[in-house]
Amino acid sequence: MSVSMSKEARARRRADRIRDKHANDLPRSMRPNAFVKTLTIVVLVLVLIYFLFPIYWAIIASTKTPSQLTGSNGLWFAVPLNELPGAIADNYATLLGWTRGQFWRWVGNSLLYSCTSALIGTIVSVMAGYATAKFNFRGKGVAIGIVMACMLMPAALLTIPQYSIFHTLHLTNTVASIIIPCSVSPFGFFLGRVYAQTSVPNELLEAARIDGAGEARIFFTIVLRILAPAMVTIFLFLFVATWNNFLLPLMMVSSDELKPVTLGLYGMVSLATFNDRGALMMGALLGVLPVIVLFLGLQRYWQAGLAAGAVKG
Repeated sequence: MSVSMSKEARARRRADRIRDKHANDLPRSMRPNAFVKTLTIVVLVLVLIYFLFPIYWAIIASTKTPSQLTGSNGLWFAVPLNELPGAIADNYATLLGWTRGQFWRWVGNSLLYSCTSALIGTIVSVMAGYATAKFNFRGKGVAIGIVMACMLMPAALLTIPQYSIFHTLHLTNTVASIIIPCSVSPFGFFLGRVYAQTSVPNELLEAARIDGAGEARIFFTIVLRILAPAMVTIFLFLFVATWNNFLLPLMMVSSDELKPVTLGLYGMVSLATFNDRGALMMGALLGVLPVIVLFLGLQRYWQAGLAAGAVKG
């Protein structure tokens, strides 16, 4: 039984390779020449090195002491490979010491702020984008114009007015003071509207209405499924924007227990006695790992979402 299954699997893989080969065949006039292929590969390799080198350097630097950072080869470890676990453990202990054991609490705070803001912002963006793309109502053009104008305003310009509002409402130094502003995204609304315009057929909506479905049921059972890949793109955009946000937490939060990892590491570096850059690099590396894992885990949906609004219909 296992022999026959292995033969079938090999035959299936062979058929898939043949199909892929013929599917990618192009006419001779459309095939790139050898120079273009070589140039493309070289450019892609350079771009890959450009993006991966900072991560590689952060991994190397996170294993070194302050003296080793300046006195050893910057592109390789300062200790033999068999001593790396000890060097990593020492820098990790130093990191926890400088942060008074609150480093992982800061990472958890960043995850809480980013996930909650991205989830709320994605739902709001898709709902608002769908409403303005598929419904006509009085003041629609004015509302869209105001939201689009907000895209031109830098986030730093809005931070002080937001602080004044939240201070008046006695909401500063709370979780809500970070989640609420980060949940509102004009760019997320723009993406949601574009995706709804190009990916949700009007004929499908009309068919659902003829069958007796209400607007809420159409949105939650049909539209959200169609826009699922696009929602992943909006979610990732809002997640990264909230995770990297520094000025807003700096203005809103003063308690160490509520700081995100970006603000916490900044406070550690600001100490007059701080001089351990290796521990700082370890903190930066561990602090960015959740973002890397999220991107890799949602890569398939994210790539589909990028192309969801590219073709109308």
